[in-house]
Amino acid sequence: MERIRVLLVDDHAHFRSGLRALLTSTPDVEVCGEAASGEEAVAAVAARQPDVVLLDLTMPGMGGVAATECIVRASPHVRILVLSMSDDDSSVLAALRAGARGYLLKGAGRSEILRSIRAVAEGEAILGPSVAARLTAFLSTTTDAAPAFPELTVREQEVLDLVARNLTNPQIAARLGLSGKTVRNHVSNVFAKLQVADRAQASALARRAGLGGAARSEA
Repeated sequence: MERIRVLLVDDHAHFRSGLRALLTSTPDVEVCGEAASGEEAVAAVAARQPDVVLLDLTMPGMGGVAATECIVRASPHVRILVLSMSDDDSSVLAALRAGARGYLLKGAGRSEILRSIRAVAEGEAILGPSVAARLTAFLSTTTDAAPAFPELTVREQEVLDLVARNLTNPQIAARLGLSGKTVRNHVSNVFAKLQVADRAQASALARRAGLGGAARSEA
């Protein structure tokens, strides 16, 4: 039986250890390596060519979204399965746009993780139940409605949503896989187009339009 080779990417060694223990007890799965950052993940994929990368989004340095884009561009046969604490719409959409084939939340059970690894290894796309429910709700509310701020680009809409969630520019850069300078430019463009003076005004305007969800500070 040919085993599915999996690369584990998470900046928490204890969490990676738990995943390794879970997967090494499975006859058809082999852990071929680990990485603690997006940069390490890109290098490890190039060196080891796994079948599936089990990847967190929030890591120091290059974020998971940017790492996904790099991996998919360089090795399109490698499947990315996100395993993250982030369940907001912008994170899910950013990961899928970057090329991820699946998205699970941390806390998913052993059977769900293994089923998802096997599915994406076979070329399927898969979402965890709660992620699928959120994405369905998001799409159902955005498909029929005109965009709240049609003057903004899609990326500027994403940035505004994260500003309304009280994320700082560095946090937005990590979430979307962008440079700090690019995020600053997007924020400036948003302010100019919406004719607001600062983040507080932009956030208030965005929340009134339904962006930002339950805004909260994120570390």
